[in-house]
Amino acid sequence: MFAQALNGKIFDVVSQTAQQLGVRAFVIGGYVRDFFLQRENNDIDIVVEGSGIALAEAVAARLHTKVSVFKSFGTAMLRCGQVEVEFVGARRESYRADSRKPIVEDGTLEEDQERRDFTINAMAFSLQKQDYGSLVDPFGGIRDLNAGLIRTPLDPDTTYSDDPLRMLRAVRFATQLGFTIVPESIASIRRNRERLEILSAERIADELNKIIMAPKPSVGFYLLDECELLPLILPALSNLKGVETVDGRGHKDNFRHSLQVLDNVAEVSDNRWLRWAALLHDVGKASTKRWEPGIGWTFHGHEYVGSKMVKGIFARLKMSQTDDMKYVQKLVALHLRPIALVTDEATDSAVRRLLFDAGDDIDDLMLLCKADITSANEQKVERFRRQYEHVKEKLVEVEAKDAVRNFKNPITGELVMEKYHIPPCREIGIIKEAVKEAILDGVIPNDFDAAYALMEQKAAELGL
Repeated sequence: MFAQALNGKIFDVVSQTAQQLGVRAFVIGGYVRDFFLQRENNDIDIVVEGSGIALAEAVAARLHTKVSVFKSFGTAMLRCGQVEVEFVGARRESYRADSRKPIVEDGTLEEDQERRDFTINAMAFSLQKQDYGSLVDPFGGIRDLNAGLIRTPLDPDTTYSDDPLRMLRAVRFATQLGFTIVPESIASIRRNRERLEILSAERIADELNKIIMAPKPSVGFYLLDECELLPLILPALSNLKGVETVDGRGHKDNFRHSLQVLDNVAEVSDNRWLRWAALLHDVGKASTKRWEPGIGWTFHGHEYVGSKMVKGIFARLKMSQTDDMKYVQKLVALHLRPIALVTDEATDSAVRRLLFDAGDDIDDLMLLCKADITSANEQKVERFRRQYEHVKEKLVEVEAKDAVRNFKNPITGELVMEKYHIPPCREIGIIKEAVKEAILDGVIPNDFDAAYALMEQKAAELGL
């Protein structure tokens, strides 16, 4: 079976070329893992007991293709159709306590396999003529793959301490594959969690983004919490954990609720930033939580506080500080607005203002708000969903009639200055604001003639 699977042109050429050069070559890592999982993988890693660069250059010459050489890393890469093949010499590694960058020396295949993060990523296929396609699996990777386990080839304290990024990768692979991290690894990650401080924020964010894009991303965040990594990475999210009770009245666990909303969004959208908005939509609740006698638990203004917190969270992870972050901020700030329309009478004016404030993101906001309807009471959920659908219909109706989703004021500052021969001044802002408010309140239609007439009226009132 292995030999048949490896019968592609690229593997034949690598095998023949390695034999001519007198070196041994193996397919290793993710490609082997995904072969058994029956997942497509166009990234192939070839490990060579010898010079990976020399083998890559010789293979490229036979395939008449270009090769990219990275001498400082001892690697080379070439493309064969849609497939990307990377070559590296087998190596053994040692680490300093203050860095995840290893000291690298030439090694054997088994030394190369033992430096891998997990047993399921340490398996290799032989490309030697005598045992072409046979599985080389000294650490039981196929056993763990079949059992759905994430386990390290070496003692987990060695693996995770040497390169703490592997702690996040363990969580990520468990989330993506639906696997279980073995108990000794969970314990080791807890012991070594402070080693995260040597990781760059960018590498942490990269793993978080892969977790958040998993089919059921909550799995990863529950694992981060179980491994005690969450307070070090996303303390604001970790602070949502738990339920307080006063006079027998408690609030919902906002951490669990946030993860349920994230999963709900993930079921209907692959938009990474919408998923981030779902994860962080209630992040302001920890700092706004209050007990009010006669009322109960309140979280007044948590949407605005949470929106402000997004910038700090993104900065901590060195993620986008531009449009993506602003999109998340907007959805967090607005996430209660459609719910308010669900629970109150949805007036045309309120709907216009929501369309104006959300703009092109209104559809994503509505997805978030629908995902936010969570309760153990199925009748309550069904009632809110029916009301939510009514609000959606109202949005379509008002948008068709008033066209305010991407509202542009018919009255510009230039028009006012030209009409009344005035320089920039506060009166211009007063006139424009009056026109905008009148349109959004439905006092005048959203057209130029009505807006112009109101401009003239306001200008007269201001003595222009």
